[in-house]
Amino acid sequence: MSKSRDIIAPTPSPETEEFWRSAREKRLALKYCSSCKKHHYYPRAICPHCFSDSTEWRDAQGEGTIHAFSVMRRAPVPYAVAYIELAEGPLMLSNLVNCDFNKVRIGQGVRLCFSDFEGGKLPVFEPL
Repeated sequence: MSKSRDIIAPTPSPETEEFWRSAREKRLALKYCSSCKKHHYYPRAICPHCFSDSTEWRDAQGEGTIHAFSVMRRAPVPYAVAYIELAEGPLMLSNLVNCDFNKVRIGQGVRLCFSDFEGGKLPVFEPL
């Protein structure tokens, strides 16, 4: 099992404020483009797929698979970061928690959970 480590609070921008508000409510909000019908992450007003400004916030399912990962074993508190391929399609860089880092595998299913930091919550994932 991984130990917890301190997380530095982010500074929300106008484009990410809703993302962080949703995270405080334990929801993962993604931007969705009503023109090309694709979700995208990192939050931005203009769709990176088709450049439309017809985007809206939608809640994600909170499921995905590990696309790639790296374990930081030399850190004071070891941790793992991973690109998670969300069920909605986008890749999201996040932390892996509540797991044995030696058993993490590419293609492994994950589910959303949240880690606390001062003033908010961070979406992280635990392997299934």
